[in-house]
Amino acid sequence: MIKDKVAIITGASSGIGFATALALSKAGAKVAIGARRVDRLEELAKKISTDGGEVFFQKLDVTQRIECENFANAVLEKWGSIDILVNNAGLMPLSFFKNLKIDEWDRMIDVNIKGVLYSTASVISHMKEKKSGHIVNLSSVAGRIVFPAGSVYCATKHAVAAFSEGLRQEFSVRTNIRVTSIEPGVVATELNDTITDESLQGFVQNAKKMEALQAEDIANAILYAVDSPSHVNVNEILIRPTTQER
Repeated sequence: MIKDKVAIITGASSGIGFATALALSKAGAKVAIGARRVDRLEELAKKISTDGGEVFFQKLDVTQRIECENFANAVLEKWGSIDILVNNAGLMPLSFFKNLKIDEWDRMIDVNIKGVLYSTASVISHMKEKKSGHIVNLSSVAGRIVFPAGSVYCATKHAVAAFSEGLRQEFSVRTNIRVTSIEPGVVATELNDTITDESLQGFVQNAKKMEALQAEDIANAILYAVDSPSHVNVNEILIRPTTQER
């Protein structure tokens, strides 16, 4: 279903974004990859090209509205269409609220919420005009279950889940734009590396001991959603490691 479709993937320099770009390209999609670490994008683009895929990359900081707009415009100029947007860029600097890591809260809100809004805003007019498209937002189990030291992070992921449902209600019936919220549990990615609160080192070590999901597991879930028949709107996929209790 996605052969020759154009997919934008944010936060594609590592983890879930990296794996998703590979999975969608292997399935026949043209992939546009964006992130702040251009060297990682170059590495990914080379791998996709070597495997026979079509790829475009550009530096992208999703907290900058103009960069989101420029990225979408560059993709349209290259391929003339945007069929899929995967809002994957995100941060998880967990901390207890009492420690007042306000700069980290601001950054989380900027990336996890405003970045999703900016990237979606940059493609929505095009999708409305052609009356088709698919927006995939990376929420989290934390968008459903709040836990200590996760109050701000959980709030951002609750926001992504709410935004996804609002998009679905506004656009799916009227303009045939499908919306999917992906809600992973513990995944072996670089997210834990953003935690600076030293009191959470025990949490980080325990997470590393768990048989976590792999980025490829989430990429496969995204592929399932976007490769479903056009009359099927996979609204939510909640996916945990077998050993994760909550």
